[in-house]
Amino acid sequence: MTETVKELIIANPIVSFTILLLTSLIVPPLFEKIKLPGLVGLLLAGVLLGPNGLGLLNPKTETIKLLSDIGKIYLMFIAGLEIDLVAFRRTRNHSITFGLSTFTVPIITGISIGLFFGFGLNAAILIGSLLASHTLLAYPIAQRLGIVRNEAVTVTIGATIFTDIGALLVLAVCISIHRGEFSWWGLVLQIAALGVYSVVVLFGLDSLGKEYFRRTGNEEGNQFLFTLLALFLASVGAQMIEIENIVGAFLAGLAVNDVLGKSVVKEKVEFVGGVLFIPFFFIGMGLLINLPLFIQTLLEDFGLVLAIVVGLCGSKFIAAFIVKIIYHYRWDETLTMWSLSLPQVAATLAAAFVGLEAGLLTEAVFNSVIVLMLVTSTLGPVLTQRFGSKLAVVKKINPPVEPELEFNFDSAPLENSLKVIVPVYNPGTESYLIEMAGLLVNSQGGGRVFPLAIASSSSTLLTERKFADNLSRTRKVLDKATETSQKLGINHKLILRIDNDIALGICYAARERDVDLILMGYQKLNTIRSRLLGNIIEQVFRSSHCKVVVMRLLSQPVTLKRILVPISDMSPEGLDLIKFARLIAMSTQGVVTCLYHCPSAISVAKQEELKTEFVNYLLKDNLHEINIEVISNSDHVGVIVNMSQSFDLIVLSASDFQPTPGIIVSDWGSPLLNQIDCSLALFKK
Repeated sequence: MTETVKELIIANPIVSFTILLLTSLIVPPLFEKIKLPGLVGLLLAGVLLGPNGLGLLNPKTETIKLLSDIGKIYLMFIAGLEIDLVAFRRTRNHSITFGLSTFTVPIITGISIGLFFGFGLNAAILIGSLLASHTLLAYPIAQRLGIVRNEAVTVTIGATIFTDIGALLVLAVCISIHRGEFSWWGLVLQIAALGVYSVVVLFGLDSLGKEYFRRTGNEEGNQFLFTLLALFLASVGAQMIEIENIVGAFLAGLAVNDVLGKSVVKEKVEFVGGVLFIPFFFIGMGLLINLPLFIQTLLEDFGLVLAIVVGLCGSKFIAAFIVKIIYHYRWDETLTMWSLSLPQVAATLAAAFVGLEAGLLTEAVFNSVIVLMLVTSTLGPVLTQRFGSKLAVVKKINPPVEPELEFNFDSAPLENSLKVIVPVYNPGTESYLIEMAGLLVNSQGGGRVFPLAIASSSSTLLTERKFADNLSRTRKVLDKATETSQKLGINHKLILRIDNDIALGICYAARERDVDLILMGYQKLNTIRSRLLGNIIEQVFRSSHCKVVVMRLLSQPVTLKRILVPISDMSPEGLDLIKFARLIAMSTQGVVTCLYHCPSAISVAKQEELKTEFVNYLLKDNLHEINIEVISNSDHVGVIVNMSQSFDLIVLSASDFQPTPGIIVSDWGSPLLNQIDCSLALFKK
């Protein structure tokens, strides 16, 4: 490629934006297939496309700077948005203690490392602040294991507020000192200004947002714009009081946290950030990596790299150990807290980026932080899976006294009969779905099936005539549902709904009828279209108030006799999978086999111990006549695929196929779904 062509590409903002979009779309799924985080791929793609690679993108152009800056503040906004304020309020005092511990010990360690390697006091303090924060990268794993209500986990989540805000404040002071703008009187004024600013952002945006959302009702477009406006106003406000804009972005995330809750608007805010701006930030980070200097840092400054990585891991462990001594946590809880506080992604990378731009940090430190991110973003989730699984075992052996509200999958009296809503849109699959709903209802001693058809009313896409045709087709689908229900003798009631959002229409109808279960047909989840535009199934999973089951039925439901339920831990979610599978087995006179998969590193004795505990717990929960297979193998997908060949139906947890929110979008489709040849069900509680 000639220099002239390169210059034209670099100078054209549309071409640069197109390259960024293409990279964000293609690279993360490729790296996830080789079991590496997608963000690692984006960093490497930035290196490849940058000045030290193909030279197609220049980090100094206004386009790249703008998109990278937006991604940086969006990343911190999502970090604030993902903090569970309810969990924080529940364990406030313990969270404050762990927050101080996991902030103070790492920052002292970082300062010591900086001074030892010859950095000035100001730069050393900033290096310490880089180690003080943490990113809840492994939070989805804790959710899947069902341990988010464990006190140790909620304390770690709450501590994030203090570590991130503290690290960002230290960053602001260090940058101010470096620019020669620091004075003790100025510091007092800045802290006072920050206090007033924080109150205005946290309470002002929260109150204003709740009032605006109340007045606008279901106007999701305007609510989405309001959320973005809150983000950028808070960022601009931070700059006006000479604080880094990422501080304002984080506070804005905390402020609108309660406003958005678990709404569809929050989903869209995270989706836009995960698909567009946050990937752009990581690509921009890659553009700044000087590959020859990066390799030189690893070779010549290996001691600095090793000190930062080991110092972070060791100081976070010491911080967790201090809290263990104070509050008498078990070792499994302590190690889970340590693993959750290990990953250094959001605040660390954003702060390192700011420090490098300001000239306070050297490229050697910046490259060391990149290595730190790669190590901790991989190690943290792996350790959380390992130690968190043990927490899940303890929780199930000693279940909490406080009962959880859940639908009883066992036999229910007629007055508590099962109500199932079945969205029908594909005549080729709806008969099997209605039949399955009927079997489930009858196995519970009675109930009703609600076949639901939704006619799209989007005025921007449909003329009056086209809408009439659409409504006519929708009625025909319902007529087919009536014919199937009557033929099978199913107690049913048809629902015809006109809505401009199919997913929300399904959720609203389910809420209005107070149904117990939404039963949907399977859609291919890993298409480019669903990755870019979202997926109806995914939206229903996020927005539904009740349980959701997505099924791909390859034969009549009554023939599903052999049912496989793979689980890797004894979590509440795994127990729900087994209960749902047994409900199907009761209706088809089938047999449930539980495939208990554990890593190959676990000893045979430990496998037998876990199997015994698992069997005993199932018996305590009146789950009889369930076959149990224990397999120790590192190839999780291969084991399930091979086992499924001998079964009629496989029941999987939907959370294993949902993207990790807030940091980077991941591919919805898993190779597992494409390799299974039998009928399947994705269950979401």
